[in-house]
Amino acid sequence: MSKRDYYEVLGVERGTDQQQLKSAYRRLALKYHPDKNRGDSQAEERFKEAAESYSVLADPEKRAQYDRFGHAGVSSNAGGFGGSGADPSSDLGDIFGDFFGFGDIFGGSRRGRGGQAQRGADLRYDFKIPFEQAVFGSKTKIKIPREESCSVCQGSGAEPGSTPSTCPGCKGDGQVRYQQGFFTISRTCSQCQGTGQIVENACRHCRGTGREKKERVLEIRIPAGVDDGSRLRISGEGESGIQGGPPGDLYVVLSVEEHPFFQREQNHLFCEIPLSVSQAALGTQMTVPSLEGKERLKIPEGTQSGTVFRLRGKGVASPHGGGRGDQFVKVNVSIPKRLTREQRELFQQLADISAEENQDDEGFFDKVKEVFS
Repeated sequence: MSKRDYYEVLGVERGTDQQQLKSAYRRLALKYHPDKNRGDSQAEERFKEAAESYSVLADPEKRAQYDRFGHAGVSSNAGGFGGSGADPSSDLGDIFGDFFGFGDIFGGSRRGRGGQAQRGADLRYDFKIPFEQAVFGSKTKIKIPREESCSVCQGSGAEPGSTPSTCPGCKGDGQVRYQQGFFTISRTCSQCQGTGQIVENACRHCRGTGREKKERVLEIRIPAGVDDGSRLRISGEGESGIQGGPPGDLYVVLSVEEHPFFQREQNHLFCEIPLSVSQAALGTQMTVPSLEGKERLKIPEGTQSGTVFRLRGKGVASPHGGGRGDQFVKVNVSIPKRLTREQRELFQQLADISAEENQDDEGFFDKVKEVFS
């Protein structure tokens, strides 16, 4: 049976670069790896075919020979990974680390591998704050539960006075390797869970985990102008590292309570106020609430319901600088539902006067008829 073209196997063009070549191989290796397709002989053949193609095309000299002479130019090397050729198994750690590994941000755990230092996990803390606190900023205290290195064994997991021993299963590497065909596959050691060490005399305080749960009180600064969903990063306040590694970070995610009067859109504020018929018709000076107290607002005569006025610079400050937003005030003309006798008489007089003034507007209805006829 003749071999397929290596470029065809990987699904790439002949002029493709090394990064695209590597990405194509990784995609196929993930899809056809025997661990994901147990008992599927066809998938195993596709996996081997992709590995053979990559071992040739990833090596510049072999690739040049293959481009010039085809399979005959690399027949003595195809299928093997000796010499200077590319070893596809060297990429499998990255492939399956990306596929099976999950990010440790917001509470994911890490284990030291082979006694190596590992960075601690990042933590997330959801914090609800009042509207005014988000607008003006403040300092506040929060209590964070987290895992830290055991204060008794200093994170070793062993009872004080004793030391962990090297894991016999992985010889302290944290990984065990086994041969699968012409590949060497690495997996986390099941005896030491990837730490590379065995604790024979476990610390009684942490029961050999090297970790203990504690609560830490932190004072944090909330910048002025933060909005709902804003995230504050506090460096080094996540969980402590493994085997002496650096701590993770703490992410405080803010949830802002609604305000009974103001509505916020980015750095602008919106509110509505009622206006009487006489105020709208005659105009007036009125006081409206703002974030910093009260502001005078001039209402011109003849103001219509729904008119919006702007108070410049009375909105929210930007947490990134650039000044403050504006406050927008919408007026709604309020029609009284019940009238006193005197109010009714006055409105009647106004209606009579308005009827006389609007006699010339009868042509308006004629225009309406023309539109709909």
